[in-house]
Amino acid sequence: MALAANSRTTAFRSAAARPAVVPRAVRPVQAPRNRLVASAALKKGDVLSDFSEAYKILKTNTNDTVQLGNFKGKKPIVLFFYPKAATPGCTKEVCKFRDEYERFTKAGAVVFGISSDEPSVNDAFAKANNIKFPLLTDSSSILRKVFGIPGDFLGLLPGRQTYVFDKQGKCIMAFNDQLNAEQHVSEALSALNA
Repeated sequence: MALAANSRTTAFRSAAARPAVVPRAVRPVQAPRNRLVASAALKKGDVLSDFSEAYKILKTNTNDTVQLGNFKGKKPIVLFFYPKAATPGCTKEVCKFRDEYERFTKAGAVVFGISSDEPSVNDAFAKANNIKFPLLTDSSSILRKVFGIPGDFLGLLPGRQTYVFDKQGKCIMAFNDQLNAEQHVSEALSALNA
């Protein structure tokens, strides 16, 4: 039984009968203007001052300001990025840093938590959990992007990353683990005490 040639049967033509696909010329794609593209992740051995955004003025939960670059030559810095204030994993992490805060200060370090939450949200979070160290606001997640912190769960959730910088601003530890929030504290303490 022969099939009549119509629009329904054209899908059944053999591969040899189909026209060849001719590839178009490959054109370079340019990134849109005013878009921040992180070229490389901040890693162990990198120096904080090499990242110009480290000198950006960040607001704390109490509406003070902080510039991370101002600590160079003075104190080690523990900087932990958390996805969102008052969520279960972030509360565990921040409270673990709170519980071990005295050990960080004995090691001479300053501790900062950082998220893209507004200062008022971070302040309510800090007060609800009796947090003794500043929680910083990274509006538009600029530091997160510049430091190259990868998102988790297919990019749907901002990454959870902790850095420890020595007095000279050299990164001596970079730790990323979304699910083991409390492990960030033990990793940071180990790096400070090494």
